[in-house]
Amino acid sequence: MKTQEQQHLGIVDGLLMQMFGRPKGLLGRLGGIILARTKRDFTQWVIPLLEIQPDSKVLEVGFGPGVAIQILAATASTGSVVGVDYSQEMVEQATTRNAKAIAKRCLEQVAAGIVQLHYGSVEKLPFADDIFDRSLAINSMQVWPDGMAGLREIRRVMAGGGKIALAFTSAAGQSSTGLTEMLTAAGFIDAHLVKTEQGFCVLAIK
Repeated sequence: MKTQEQQHLGIVDGLLMQMFGRPKGLLGRLGGIILARTKRDFTQWVIPLLEIQPDSKVLEVGFGPGVAIQILAATASTGSVVGVDYSQEMVEQATTRNAKAIAKRCLEQVAAGIVQLHYGSVEKLPFADDIFDRSLAINSMQVWPDGMAGLREIRRVMAGGGKIALAFTSAAGQSSTGLTEMLTAAGFIDAHLVKTEQGFCVLAIK
C-alpha cells in the first residue's frame, strides 16, 4: 500500500500535470496564464537558435498559451506558423492571444502565411510528409507518452535540412542526458546541446 506521503505526492503531481503538463479545466487555464508570464524570456532565447527566415514554415508542438506562436508569427511574416497541442484549454488561450495575427493573415489571404492552431497529439500529427523547415517544442517532450515516437513523427513532417529545437526551462524537470542520442536514433543529424542560465535547448537537423 502507498504511504500517506506517497499519496500526497501523487495528488500534487496530478495537479501539476493539470496545470502545466497537459493543462485541463480551471487549473489548466490558470497554468496557461502563469506560463505566459514566466516563459516569455526563455522563449525569446530559444527562437533565434532556429534561424527562422521570413518565409519559414514552422511547427510548434505543445504551444501552451501561445507565447511562442505570437513571436513566431512576427518572425515568419510571410511563411506559416502551425501549432499542435493536446490541451483544448491551451488551444483556446493561444487562439485568443493570436487572434489578430490569425485574422490579419486570413484577410490578406496569404495562403502560406496563415497561423493554424490544432488540437492533437505529437504521436499522430495531422500533416503530410516533408512540410516544415523548422520545428519547436518548449517544455513539452517530458509529457509525451512516447518520446521516440513523437520525435519520429516530427521528423516525418519536416523537410530535408529542416531544423528542430527541443527546449526546457530549469523548472521542467527534464535532464539533458541522452537527448542528443535520442534525436540521432530518431533519424536526425548534428544533434547538439546549448545551455543558458534559464535552461537548455537541443538542436538537430533532418
